[in-house]
Amino acid sequence: MTGAIAALFRHPIKGFTPEKLERAQLAAGQAFPGDRMFAVEDGPSGFDPEVPGFIPKQKFVVLAKTAAVARVRTAYDDRSGTLRASAAGAPNIAARLTEPKGRDAFAAWLTGVLGEEGAGPYRVIDGRGHRFLDHPEGHVSIVSLASVRDLAARLGAPVDPLRFRANLYVEGWPAWAENAWTGRELRLGEARARVFKPITRCSAPDVDPATAKRDLEITAALHRFYGHLLCGVYVRVEAPGMVAPGDLAELRPL
Repeated sequence: MTGAIAALFRHPIKGFTPEKLERAQLAAGQAFPGDRMFAVEDGPSGFDPEVPGFIPKQKFVVLAKTAAVARVRTAYDDRSGTLRASAAGAPNIAARLTEPKGRDAFAAWLTGVLGEEGAGPYRVIDGRGHRFLDHPEGHVSIVSLASVRDLAARLGAPVDPLRFRANLYVEGWPAWAENAWTGRELRLGEARARVFKPITRCSAPDVDPATAKRDLEITAALHRFYGHLLCGVYVRVEAPGMVAPGDLAELRPL
């Protein structure tokens, strides 16, 4: 079964603005490049950078908890480590997240923007190579655009695929076929990966990434229309390679 990669995205700060990429080098056993390198604690999370481990997303500032996060627009520069952020009604900020002073500055700015939306206090965490993934083994996430379109048709409302915050969006697979691919091998551009599991969705996709409003009950709709809460799959990269829009996204034969 053959499709094509339609778009690539990374999320340098967990929960914040997706950044579109022209290409990415996937590495065996590694997370998507530049994805979820930083996270913002919403109160103490217990994360220890010396012994990094998985922390549930409820400990962080994320859309599932705080829809207003979508009002913030961020862009991260890898070379300088500088994050630029903006939000309506607030001054723009540029902060170097690779330095404690810069992380503190962004946390203080975010506190002013979100106000009482979160519990706080906010603290920006640099994982030092650790990735703040939604699942401890969810290295790379893929969403089928046909599945999103099928959901939108049943809802009778447009559904922005970015609600699902995936790394790869694929065109050409039959809607929902990916839910049955656990353990199957995929060719993704020059790379090879194996499907780890379908992604069980929380309330984050209920939030419109453009308006920051919780305007659709996506998880309820998934259950109502399909009897599950799944959209997308996690994969583990087994053989490295470059991926780019237009590349093959192919289910390999058994």
